[in-house]
Amino acid sequence: NKMISMEECIQLLKDETRGVLSVIGDDDYPYGMPMNHWYNEVDGKIYFHSGKIGHRQDALKKHNKVSFCVYDKGFQKENHWELIFKSVIIFGTIEIIDDKDKIIEITTKLSHKFTQDDNYIQKEIHAALSRTLLLKLNIHHICGKSVTES
Repeated sequence: NKMISMEECIQLLKDETRGVLSVIGDDDYPYGMPMNHWYNEVDGKIYFHSGKIGHRQDALKKHNKVSFCVYDKGFQKENHWELIFKSVIIFGTIEIIDDKDKIIEITTKLSHKFTQDDNYIQKEIHAALSRTLLLKLNIHHICGKSVTES
């Protein structure tokens, strides 16, 4: 009774700018980190930009299974304290992409969620290009729900 439609799940992925990507970290502990993302409607994948080194990359080399959670800002009904919000959780596998043209293409689209200043975007992308990878989330399962805090 709390589930939201697939269309609402996709809309949430398109509208929200951040979520939490969780990998299997050291000693099999979950390791979650806030990440900017871009949902590609053409291929149905979620993309993240990432550095080439670090704990996340080390974890992904061992286990490419991840979960990704996105939730909206929610709202309150008049004269109510509880927050009503929608969330989406995705389970899938990460594919690491080190193709410079693809990195430029996708990070440009991701950046447009934050600013339309193309000069700034291209300057930043090209300055960090040698240190940047793309993470492509291949979705195996997706579900969403609307929750009222209690």
